[in-house]
Amino acid sequence: MAERDGDGWALCAQGHQHWGVYGASGLLAVHHDIEGVPHVLMQERSLTSHYGGTWGLPGGARDSHEDAVASALREAYEEAALGPEGLRVQGVYLDDHGGWTFETVIAEAATLLAASPANAESTDMRWMPVAEVEARRLHPGFAATWPQVRLALSPLVIVLDMANIVGARAEHGWWRDRAGATARLLAEVDTLMGQGFQGVPLETPPLATWFPRVKAVVEGAARRVLPVGPDTVLEEAGGSALYQAGMEVVAAPNSGDDMIVELVAQVPPWERSLVVTADRGLRERVKALGAEVVGPKWLIAQIRDLGERGTI
Repeated sequence: MAERDGDGWALCAQGHQHWGVYGASGLLAVHHDIEGVPHVLMQERSLTSHYGGTWGLPGGARDSHEDAVASALREAYEEAALGPEGLRVQGVYLDDHGGWTFETVIAEAATLLAASPANAESTDMRWMPVAEVEARRLHPGFAATWPQVRLALSPLVIVLDMANIVGARAEHGWWRDRAGATARLLAEVDTLMGQGFQGVPLETPPLATWFPRVKAVVEGAARRVLPVGPDTVLEEAGGSALYQAGMEVVAAPNSGDDMIVELVAQVPPWERSLVVTADRGLRERVKALGAEVVGPKWLIAQIRDLGERGTI
């Protein structure tokens, strides 16, 4: 394992040469303005670079010790002087060429963050509305994936019906200690968020890994649940707790279903929401607000897979 050991050419199964012995990644930073219009940060490649004069993403070869997120953030800093502050990773799109991959790391930007060419690989760094992207002369690799990646620009919020999920999991004796069963589930979801969700059941976009915001609604006896671990909670206020990975635990003062409906109604129109519940009445209520729905078995399977890998 060595710094910059990923530099070099690789041959994919399609017979094409690509830069990056261990594959490559790039950062697609996106900011939605007050009207919900997405703006993306684009790089114009210098004429001395591969496909010079085209527009694409800051990115490059992954080192052997890096995952896609670490690699993309490093490349963005080296090429665009863009640090991780003000960015929140939403997901990773995988473009697999067979033996070589390019991973687009999509990150939500709090503002139109300052960025400028930081090395000889770039001649310009520019935020542009998505409607302007296709008018540019695009890097062929970026142009090929853009129609799919564009579908992933909207942040995803997952709302958990904790009472329904705890019941579906049916741990031994859970009904005698609803707060304890809920606390264990919250800790596992928090770990899952750090690893990323796989196979999120949305028709589009087909991301390899998702890093959504999560709002977990607790009710009744489970409202006594305490944050797990000394470093887990960042802040507590107004009956909610915010976990490290971005999970907000919301204690419903009355009906948990009503609180879930209220949270879905608060999601901005340019974001997507997915509610995890098997409750038929609740499913219909949130669908009427534009949310998508999946049953608890999907989340339980995600947690089980983590356990089988030894992560939990």
